[in-house]
Amino acid sequence: MTSQIISLHPVDLAIIIVYFAMVLGIGFYLRKYTKSGEDFFLAGREMSAWVAGLSFLSANLGALELMGWAAAAYQYGILAAHWYWVGAIPAMLFLGVVMMPFYYISKTHSVPGYLELRYGESTRFLGAFCFAFMTVLMSGINMYAMALVMKVGLGWNIHFSIWVSSLTVGVYVALGGLFSAIFNEVLQFFLIWLGALLIPILGLIEAGGWSGVVARVHQNFPQGDYTHLWRTMGSFSDNPMGIHWTGIVFGLGWVISFGYWTTDFLVVQRVIAAKDIRAAKLAPIIGSYFKMAVPFIVILPGLLGLAVLPFRLAPESAVGPGQHSYNEVLPLMLARYCGPGLLGLGITALIAGFMSGMAGNVSAFATVWTYDLYRPFIRKEAPDAHYVLMGRWSTILGVLVSIGTAYLVMQFKSIMDYVQALFSFFIAPLFGTVLLGMLWKRATPAGGFWGLLAGTLSSIGMYALVKADHRMLAVIALSSQAKDMAENMYRGLWSWLICVAVTVAVSAFTRPRPVEELTGLVYGATELPSEGHLPLSKRPIFWAGVAFALFVLLQWMFW
Repeated sequence: MTSQIISLHPVDLAIIIVYFAMVLGIGFYLRKYTKSGEDFFLAGREMSAWVAGLSFLSANLGALELMGWAAAAYQYGILAAHWYWVGAIPAMLFLGVVMMPFYYISKTHSVPGYLELRYGESTRFLGAFCFAFMTVLMSGINMYAMALVMKVGLGWNIHFSIWVSSLTVGVYVALGGLFSAIFNEVLQFFLIWLGALLIPILGLIEAGGWSGVVARVHQNFPQGDYTHLWRTMGSFSDNPMGIHWTGIVFGLGWVISFGYWTTDFLVVQRVIAAKDIRAAKLAPIIGSYFKMAVPFIVILPGLLGLAVLPFRLAPESAVGPGQHSYNEVLPLMLARYCGPGLLGLGITALIAGFMSGMAGNVSAFATVWTYDLYRPFIRKEAPDAHYVLMGRWSTILGVLVSIGTAYLVMQFKSIMDYVQALFSFFIAPLFGTVLLGMLWKRATPAGGFWGLLAGTLSSIGMYALVKADHRMLAVIALSSQAKDMAENMYRGLWSWLICVAVTVAVSAFTRPRPVEELTGLVYGATELPSEGHLPLSKRPIFWAGVAFALFVLLQWMFW
């Protein structure tokens, strides 16, 4: 049990209390605008590109990101930034330019809803069940991350902090639905940046700039290279993650990231809420610009921990008396740099991050449960008001179930090892199913179902195989020196390939749907709106190209 390392002053408590009052006030205020299912689950499809884009990014910038990736940066060095650059930017641009038109034109409420339109009810049920299961597990991670901040930073009881924070989220999402979640996420976006900027700015001043950070990390950890993105990726043994560049490029850059950013309904839901198709395409592109800057507030604190902390941190599962874990690096840095007032702002930023991530999960869970499980399989015919009520109750249910899953996280070395394992189980094969559905008219309903099932079960099976016999790591991750994160990347790649291979094989022997039934669902069977009349500066494709050029520049700068 770690001791309290932060003491709050009255001004800090006042900042935190004002924040809680604001988010609950937004929920109560927006309740009167949340009458129909379209309002509750899709925010009335009235969001501008900027609001949808910031909410899209904020839903992914929870306590999980702040705590988890700071921990991963301490554990793996700057390699953790791959999850923000090669593991995000190409996929976000692909979502905006290629996939968003089909989600928007089909008027689906969810990604499983698209699966139903493209493949049928059985594939939708499988996708919805897996997604609902994953979201409550992910929501539990956010609870655990926030409770960890409260325990280490403030000395609060871990159970008390879990219940107070999670029930606050449950109340404001249940009241205002996606309207409330999005407006709070935009507020939380600015709070997170305002509070989280304190650590990197003050840390860089102490270390003497980026060159000072690099010199101190090399001095403290002479056995590993923690400060280069690609230079150490030619061999499994040359980098702290024990991964080859093929795992980053194909496992993360292709399968995991494209799967998450294009098929995880937690983030896609925010873009579907845009007011028109051009706003829907622009939203993830706008988000990509901010995403490229996020490592400054997320990855840099972990690297600063390597540089300036006078003691070493340990994996969560191996923390001894008086030790701190990787997951505690962010509150440790907060305690190091922040005094009265600044401390309250920093803690509020972490609380905002927790609530943002959890609100995203519970609102997505409520939508998928109501529209993709409850309505088609339990009660098909009911007034719209009934489904809104079910959405509100399922929000509270999702929060309560998530509380139970928070304790599973302690079995993993770090939060992000746990998260990436979940993505390899559910997101990687789902991406194969959705991608083939959008790009290949010949994909059949039977192919979609059996491909998704085979990909999901194979990923879980590979995970169990390594747990049962560690020697299998050399087979699945291509190296006996691979760490947990590397194993997740290769497992995601294999499960995606299995999903695609099974889908293609089964589709070859089963009957496809007539082309006329695929309008609005598949390239080659859908006429997309033209943007030729717009000046170049107003076309989403132009800003996607600029974002990709900046992404390439970052890879070169930190090579």
